[in-house]
Amino acid sequence: MKVILKENIDTLGHIGDIVKVAPGYARNYLLPKGYAVEATEKNAKALEHVKRQMAYKKDKVAEAAKLLLAKLEGLTVELVHQAGVEGKLFGAVTNMEIAALLKEKGVEIDRKKIVLAEPIKLLGEYSIPVKLHPEVTATLKVIVSAS
Repeated sequence: MKVILKENIDTLGHIGDIVKVAPGYARNYLLPKGYAVEATEKNAKALEHVKRQMAYKKDKVAEAAKLLLAKLEGLTVELVHQAGVEGKLFGAVTNMEIAALLKEKGVEIDRKKIVLAEPIKLLGEYSIPVKLHPEVTATLKVIVSAS
C-alpha cells in the first residue's frame, strides 16, 4: 500500500515522501495516528499545493530577512554606561538592552535573535551576530563607552 507521510518517521522517510508499506502497518498504525494519508491522486495534488504554498512563504520570509540584514549592517548602536578605572562596566550590556536601543532606532528585533555568548562587561567596540533567519545572519556593530 502506498501512503504519503505527514510526519518524519525515522524508518520510512520525511514529510511529503510517498512510500510503500504493508497494508496492516498503514491501516493499524500510520493512518489512525495521523502520520500518513493514503496516496490517492487527490491527496498527491493537495500535497503538491501545500508544498508550493510553504515554499512561497519561506521565500517571502527569507527576502524580508535580507532587507532587514541590509538595514542592520549599516547601523551602529552606541551605549553609554558607567565604568570603573580599568574599563569594567558597573553592570553589563545584555541582548535585551541592545534590542531596546534598536527598537528606539526603528528596527524591531526579538532579543532572542541577538546572539551574545555572554553579556558585555568591558568598554569597547563589538561585532554581534544577529540571527534573522536560519540562512541569514547580520553583524551589528555595538560601541560601549563610559559616561
